Amino acid sequence: MTGTVITVQGSFSKTYPAERADATVSIHLEGATDASVLTAATKSANKLRAAIDELEDAAVAKWSSDRLQTWTEKPWNDEGKQLPLVSHARIGFTVPFSDFDALAGWIEKIAKISGVEIGAIAWDLTDSSRTTATAEVRSRAVKDAVAKASVYAQSIGLGTVTATALADPGMLGVSSGSEASPRMMKTMAAAGPELSLKPADIEISATVDARFTAS
Repeated sequence: MTGTVITVQGSFSKTYPAERADATVSIHLEGATDASVLTAATKSANKLRAAIDELEDAAVAKWSSDRLQTWTEKPWNDEGKQLPLVSHARIGFTVPFSDFDALAGWIEKIAKISGVEIGAIAWDLTDSSRTTATAEVRSRAVKDAVAKASVYAQSIGLGTVTATALADPGMLGVSSGSEASPRMMKTMAAAGPELSLKPADIEISATVDARFTAS
C-alpha cells in the first residue's frame, strides 16, 4: 500500500421532534380481602379501557395491557408490630398516542379513576421516521470522517484522501463508539388541574470508523 494511512472515527447526531408518545398507566388498589380488591381493580380497569375506547383513531394506536396481578402481604408498623393482612391488585396499560393534546386531556380524565397511577411518558419517532433519520445520521457520520481525514492529510502537506475501509465502531481495531440509536427521553407525567406535557426531542446519533490513504 502506498501513501500515508489515516484512521479516523466520524460521528454525527441530530435531534428530531417527537411524533408519538407511549403512556404507561396502571391501576393499583389494596384492601382487606382478595375479593374486594379484585372487584375494585376490575371496575377501575374497565373505566380505563372505556376511556381508551373513547379516543379517536387519530389520537391513539394499538394499546396493550398486562394481566391482572394479585398478592397479599402483612405490613409492619413503626413499632415493629405486624398488621392485618393486606390484599393488592394491579394491572398495567401502555397506550401509544400520536395526538399530544389528546394525551394531556386523557391523562387529566383518567387521573380521577380510583387507583390509577400515571407512569412515564416515552417519546419516540414513528418507525418510518426512525429509518429515515438513522440513514441520515449514518451518512453524515461518514462525511464527518472524510472531512476529518482530509484535515489531517492537509496538515502534513498531503492532498486527496481515498477511503480504503469503513466499518461499525471497533471493527477496524480502533476505539469503539456508539452505533446509530435513538435516545428516547422519558418524562414523568403528574396529573393536575392544568396538565401540560411537553414532547421531548429524540436524539439519533451514529459513529463510524474509517481508514484512508493520503498522498
